[in-house]
Amino acid sequence: MAEILLTAIINKSIEIAGNLLFQEGSRLNWLKEDINWLQREMRHIRSYIDDAKDKAIGGNSRVKNLIKDIQELAGDVEDLLDDFLPKIQQSNSAICRLKTACIPSHASFADEFAIEIEKIKKRVADIDRVRTTYNIMDTSNNNNDDCIPLDQRRLFLHADETEVIGLDDDFNMLKAKLLDHDLPYGVVSIVGMPGLGKTTLAKKLYRHVRDQFECSGLVYVSQQPRAGEILHDVAKQVGLAEEERKENLENNLRSLLKIKRYVILLDDIWDVEIWDDLKLVLPECDSKIGSRIIITSRNSNVGRYIGGDFSIHVLQPLDSEYSFQLFSKKIFHFDNNNNWANASPDLVNIGRSIVKRCGGIPLAIVVTAGMLRARERTEHAWNRLLESMGHKIQDGCAKVLALSYNDLSIALRPCFLYFGLYPEDHEIRAFDLTNMWIAEKLIVVNSGNGREAESLAEDVLSDLVSRNLIQVAKRTYDGRISSCRIHDLLHTLCVDLAKESNFFHTEHNAFGDPGNVARVRRITFYSDNNAMNEFFRSNPKPTKLRALFCFINDSCLFSHMAHLNFKLLQVLVVVISASGFRGVSIPNTFGNMSCLRYLRLEGNIHGKLPNCMVKLKHLETLDIGKSFFIKLPTGVWKSTQLRHLRSIGYNLAPYNYFCINPFFPNVYSLPRNNLQTLMWMDGFFFEPRLLHQLINLRKLGIKGVSDSTVKILSALSPVPMALEVLKLKVDRVSEQINLSSYPNIVKLLLNGGMPLNSEAFPPNLVKLTLVRYKVDGHVVAVLKKLPKLRILKMVWCSYNEEKMDLSGDGDSFPQLEVLHIVYARGLSEVSCRDDMSMPKLKKLFLLIDTTSGVRLSERLAKLRV
Repeated sequence: MAEILLTAIINKSIEIAGNLLFQEGSRLNWLKEDINWLQREMRHIRSYIDDAKDKAIGGNSRVKNLIKDIQELAGDVEDLLDDFLPKIQQSNSAICRLKTACIPSHASFADEFAIEIEKIKKRVADIDRVRTTYNIMDTSNNNNDDCIPLDQRRLFLHADETEVIGLDDDFNMLKAKLLDHDLPYGVVSIVGMPGLGKTTLAKKLYRHVRDQFECSGLVYVSQQPRAGEILHDVAKQVGLAEEERKENLENNLRSLLKIKRYVILLDDIWDVEIWDDLKLVLPECDSKIGSRIIITSRNSNVGRYIGGDFSIHVLQPLDSEYSFQLFSKKIFHFDNNNNWANASPDLVNIGRSIVKRCGGIPLAIVVTAGMLRARERTEHAWNRLLESMGHKIQDGCAKVLALSYNDLSIALRPCFLYFGLYPEDHEIRAFDLTNMWIAEKLIVVNSGNGREAESLAEDVLSDLVSRNLIQVAKRTYDGRISSCRIHDLLHTLCVDLAKESNFFHTEHNAFGDPGNVARVRRITFYSDNNAMNEFFRSNPKPTKLRALFCFINDSCLFSHMAHLNFKLLQVLVVVISASGFRGVSIPNTFGNMSCLRYLRLEGNIHGKLPNCMVKLKHLETLDIGKSFFIKLPTGVWKSTQLRHLRSIGYNLAPYNYFCINPFFPNVYSLPRNNLQTLMWMDGFFFEPRLLHQLINLRKLGIKGVSDSTVKILSALSPVPMALEVLKLKVDRVSEQINLSSYPNIVKLLLNGGMPLNSEAFPPNLVKLTLVRYKVDGHVVAVLKKLPKLRILKMVWCSYNEEKMDLSGDGDSFPQLEVLHIVYARGLSEVSCRDDMSMPKLKKLFLLIDTTSGVRLSERLAKLRV
């Protein structure tokens, strides 16, 4: 995994070289030559690593040791670049001011950098000497070690049918789709994360339907496919004569399949390139003949490319009962009776706990059952496995899971590993992930444009989801990923791979060799307070630390941060989760965090952030939106790179919520181009120049909205074209708001009452949330006419009329898909009398308290979820 560090170095070298100001003949020119040498050398080493990793995986200890040396070298080079980057930026600023490169102090740091580069060159030469001396020359995998699991996969594909448990519904849906005469492209695509049983299900489907076709074939494609071998295998199975297979195979096979009704199973397709080769020979399946293709893939995009969206069938983990049924079958595999009749209730309960840890993944259940069959069937033996099963299951599934990781591009690998920094089964906001990736420069765009980087980061997350390595938890109003999770099995894979590559450590694996502790680059603490204390005690100079995650409830949490030197720290996340915990106090000072780019504090944390924490040149994201008792200093507005600010909107002492404060006027000192999110600001200080000045502001929240605020928003000209999300928390307002001139606002939240008419809403509004609103027939009539509204939420609203009729004259809620009604006071009935109204409604969420009920008309009752 040294390639992750090498890629980071290459990216940073490009960035530094691109931004460095120099003059010919100056020391800074030599500095640029050193950086260019570094970039070229790291590219060559990365190419060597790419060739060598297969041999290391195959168990070659000499190659493993060499890669470890390269990894340590790469880590030190990245430290060097991160350490010198601030000095280079300072040099650029001075050159711009003084119009000269002959600055003694800057020449000094250039000389210092040159000395370090010479040390790096010696280490590179020494690594090459070791490679030559100990004959670590041929890095190609001549023994084809990587083919062993692939051959096993081929054997499994042709083995006798394995009983399928818990997938009957999937099987029936796939069978119906496969035999549908109108199936687009004639393809069904079974996709999902590794270990779900895609191949097992596909085999059952294939063997069940093949007699309905004139010829059939099933082939294993693999990560390293050879089109010629696959076509030869297909040709042999569909009955092409041996002579025709030897000469002009492609044309002969295509001619045969054009006149035969065939079904072919292509198992384990990893990318679309092999399909582009195969489809030149395989005739189109959507012809009158009715041929069909079944594919399995870990990547949904592959299935989508081959067969379109309709072909996709996403396999899900088994539920708890089917999981236990599969477990029981494997446990009693050699017994005459497949039951627990002779087992104690305690053993059954331990068995259920073991199955729960497998997370519904059939592969994990089968591996675990295999381990238990080799043990005594006693509570003691099973409990021992339960206590250590995380890594035991991981070991059993390692080859299957590692294939998905190895298929990731080098750029995607650190982004995937980042999920392991969170606790198991944690719901992770996409906003957090993408901005942390950007903060650590795991996502880099040549333009340096923050918006472009965020777009690329969203693409990376979508790619990981398409590969079924990540599960989507929630989506936004426009279908983008809002939050996600990672399966426990893949979470363990992240933790193991990250430790192996020194990408990050957890509270359980950071200790041992004192030298390794000092080299830790990222660390996360999930639960153990003592582990954090021990880590900082054994590592009093955490100067290599890039990211620190704390999900623990420790009242002394910040005590270490007050004095230590975190000079390279870029990401700091502190989440206090316990509701009864007395909280954490913020100290008056923090140690050096001059490189901090992403800061998130959540939970029961109180006090004022010192200026040294927020008055940072590099700070891009500051998120204290879920920490009610944190005060922000005015120095936050001097963070010239700030792109996202999320706060509760008050710069107040704890427990004092209602004072107007002098905090927000300083927002007008921010640079024009950077800030994209401002949640929340005080309406008392809202002025027209805010939206004129912050030209890239996309999300804005205003608290304490008054008539003055409404007038400003309604009369603003020109309107801000970047603004997409607006949230307003209203005090007492009598003024009519007019947002009809805001073409790009697609998401609007109104908390509290204000007069509403058709001009109140932006013309392209997609999602509307009304909180604590007084809803009457007039308001409902206005809402019905919103032409593009797809999601409507009404939360804690009071209703002047007991009955809310959502019907209309054929134009009521023309695009509405989702309706939320939460805690409706005064409402007893919701009806829709015709099928013309709300023609696209798919879901109705109705959450009410236990003291009241809301009747739904028949159509709405069917849509309730």
